[in-house]
Amino acid sequence: MAIKSEAQKKAVAKYNAKNYTRLEVRVKKGEDDIIKAHAAKMDGGSVNAFINRAIAEQIARDNKQMWLYVTVCCTMWL
Repeated sequence: MAIKSEAQKKAVAKYNAKNYTRLEVRVKKGEDDIIKAHAAKMDGGSVNAFINRAIAEQIARDNKQMWLYVTVCCTMWL
């Protein structure tokens, strides 16, 4: 859906400011093309969706590893 009027642009900007936080990601020149191509293949072309999925998956892996670490360390002392 294309934004058509100034009022609509203002409403979208207000909604985005209220509901989202912007983060800046820097990549080396040329890597953006690799990221965009992968996002097109895996996430329907949305780089934002790809980055959000990558972050969520990494957090899940980190939490699982932390849980395993805590489980192993704590059971060693029992």
